[in-house]
Amino acid sequence: MSFKAGDRVRIVACADDPRAVGRTGRIVDEVPPGPLTGGRFTVHRISPLIGPVLCHPSELRPI
Repeated sequence: MSFKAGDRVRIVACADDPRAVGRTGRIVDEVPPGPLTGGRFTVHRISPLIGPVLCHPSELRPI
């Protein structure tokens, strides 16, 4: 699934930070993720105690 900047997503798994699982956030990326991020999207606004995380598209579900 493809996401765009501003999309709200639920994190169903996250190898970058397991504390983010089950929470919601917003996609930050303005362009599709590339080799620099390993094909992962940047998700932000998860929690005041959890910074932005990188998640594979398979780890995210649209809200």
